[in-house]
Amino acid sequence: MNKLTRSDLLSLETYAQQRADFRARVMAHKKKRSVHVGEHLTLIFEDRLSIQYQVQEMLRIERIFEAAGIDDELEAYNPLIPDGRNLKATLMVEYADAEERKRELVRLRGIEHAIALTVQGHAPSIAIADEDMERSNDEKTSAVHFLRFELDDAMITAWNGGAPVTVASTLPALPAEAALTPEQRCMLAADFA
Repeated sequence: MNKLTRSDLLSLETYAQQRADFRARVMAHKKKRSVHVGEHLTLIFEDRLSIQYQVQEMLRIERIFEAAGIDDELEAYNPLIPDGRNLKATLMVEYADAEERKRELVRLRGIEHAIALTVQGHAPSIAIADEDMERSNDEKTSAVHFLRFELDDAMITAWNGGAPVTVASTLPALPAEAALTPEQRCMLAADFA
């Protein structure tokens, strides 16, 4: 998958003019790439478009317009784009009530290492979590994690052939599983190109 370069990005002024339309397009795109695993876990499978949006937003928020700063953002975010042999996802642990969320993040410590993606007929791909920095400690996990799922050629072939795909939390404190819809499988298959 092609990494983003400065030439892929809009200037701050141009982005400000196009932001509402671009944001609406990306939010619709991300919604199709979101998988709810039980009541409290959501995975958003990232791709070049979703990461471009993140970079544009960071540049806007931080008012970054110099080449070195833009390059720093690209260096930070490009690793979140799938490379053709894997899927990358943002895992969100979601509890609406702040006190409940605080308690659950203690109880769910290690959840980021207990997320499995399974293509039927193949061994599960266990998430490789938070390669950029550790987001958990000895007391609690974070509400947001960045995951990578590695797939081999046979898994990708089965995926492209229509094999069912599931995502599951195998953490005993929060077991849950969800099957990808045919639309989601098709959309995510583009990440293998």
